[in-house]
Amino acid sequence: MENDAVVAAYFAMLGDELSGRSYVKAEHNRLLQQQTGRSRGSIEFKLCNVSAAALGLGLPIVRGYRPRFNFQMALAEAVSRWLARHADWEAALNGARSSGLADPQALFIGVAPTLRNAPPPEETEKLIAVARRFDVAGRDERNRALGHAGEELVYHHERGQLLRHGRDDLARRVRWVSKEDGDGAGFDIASFTPEGRDRLIEVKTTNGWERTPFHISRNELDVAEARRDDWYLFRLYEFAREPKAFELRPPLEAHVALTATSFLAGFG
Repeated sequence: MENDAVVAAYFAMLGDELSGRSYVKAEHNRLLQQQTGRSRGSIEFKLCNVSAAALGLGLPIVRGYRPRFNFQMALAEAVSRWLARHADWEAALNGARSSGLADPQALFIGVAPTLRNAPPPEETEKLIAVARRFDVAGRDERNRALGHAGEELVYHHERGQLLRHGRDDLARRVRWVSKEDGDGAGFDIASFTPEGRDRLIEVKTTNGWERTPFHISRNELDVAEARRDDWYLFRLYEFAREPKAFELRPPLEAHVALTATSFLAGFG
């Protein structure tokens, strides 16, 4: 199937790129021309379509293939099929970050995305449709390796920030709560500002772009409201390539659209 061949070539290039291995795009293009009968330019355009589908699916994309959003949902389905056949692919991306993080470089905390700098509406609608159809937020939430690696990075980042401010005393008291106590606290990391105020940090990690949707639990929302002055949502994105981050503060409704995705069914 043509879409499957193009997607397989795309992931071959992406895997090489993320692993730091050299590859030649022209060679993949020539092979795809033979497999599909398409022209060189048509293949290039199709690979840009795959970038757009990958963006919607919360995945890293190949550099140089700028997303083109006029793709059919069948292409996103081909990407989803590839992921299903290579279930360990994303876990392998994040495993390397789960070791050797005792002294990481400080993360740059950028500006959170807003409606003011949103992509064109037709692009946004396409990405939202893909994300919903394939439950991108749920996939990230279930990816234990990804979540663990993200929390680990933030834990060491917080300790490093306090050490750089000369607060060794506070750095020693930073706790990885979700690891030590399990889920349920409504935050993952218990840290501090350099002035000694609590920083209760809920970490949400994705390999996708900054606008990839994420799940947040009712308990997390309740703790965010109850501890409004201390609670932070720490969003890590493009994690597999070079992690970037931004923070959101309560009320979250001021920054994101909260959509109920499940309901409790009971017998009265």
